Amino acid sequence: MNHDDIWRDRPVFVTGGNGFLGGWLVQRLLEKKANVICLLRDWTPKSVLLDTGLYNKVSIVRGDVENQKIIERTLGEYEIETVFHLAAQTIVGIANRNPVSTFNTNIKGTWTLLESCRRSPLVNQVLIASSDKAYGEQKTLPYDEEMPLQGRFPYDVSKSCTDLLAQSYANTYHLPVTIARCGNLYGGGDLNWNRIIPGSIRSIQRGKSPVIRSDGEFVRDYFYVEDAAEAYIHLAECMNKQKDLGGHAFNFSNETPVTALELVQKILFLMNSRFSPIILNQASNEIRRQYLNSSKAKNMLGWNPRYSLDEGLKKTIDWYTRFLSDG
Repeated sequence: MNHDDIWRDRPVFVTGGNGFLGGWLVQRLLEKKANVICLLRDWTPKSVLLDTGLYNKVSIVRGDVENQKIIERTLGEYEIETVFHLAAQTIVGIANRNPVSTFNTNIKGTWTLLESCRRSPLVNQVLIASSDKAYGEQKTLPYDEEMPLQGRFPYDVSKSCTDLLAQSYANTYHLPVTIARCGNLYGGGDLNWNRIIPGSIRSIQRGKSPVIRSDGEFVRDYFYVEDAAEAYIHLAECMNKQKDLGGHAFNFSNETPVTALELVQKILFLMNSRFSPIILNQASNEIRRQYLNSSKAKNMLGWNPRYSLDEGLKKTIDWYTRFLSDG
């Protein structure tokens, strides 16, 4: 049986399907002929799911991930077998200003989803979106999966808790759950303009200098969103073959750390722009150096990214060029 046969007609539940990663994941699942059901809290017309018309090909459940009755009803009535839990408040600045709503969505939403899956006998795969931020700040770089989860700031804490909750359900109840920790996602469809890549591209397209909120020296690895969608699908396919993956966490990254200034300079070069970035030096409650080691995913799952940073940036610039010209 090939991998596409695994997905054909398979009932798959995606929380956060109208989010940035969610839209790309839904698109790939539909290409593989899965029967996709999406939980949507907000109706965001410019999201990948809605703007491309993908929503016409999936079943939509309106509701909040914190509502256990809705989650359990969906899992039961749609006979869900695979769950991708992506719903979260993902913006660091919003988390700093609104910690309680972030904790409700990211932490309560996760235990609600996990408990609902525990009570739903047909569910045999649960994939939880954690983050590199779950590690907090570590003395050793790059981060690997053996390091403790020690978030300190609101968003980081919410992802540490998400991750630990998933591990708890795997170890206590033997729920078939795995955890994905991705580097900073980027690519077409990210409409959070305060993020450095979409914000820089939009500024340059509008004839303005890109703005860097930090001092330009914060280091991250940037992971192309189509690679991330493929990583989630690949992980689920491996869970189908390797029954001992429950409770495991995997880092996914292209392992190319760059500073914020280096990243913006790459974008300026690829867009043939002569602008210079404006450096605000205003970042707070963020870790200065953070990037991932993906050896575990490569060795245990046979996974590798398809796109280099430059290749991903070129595709991203092309996407926003079309998007902004249409708008």
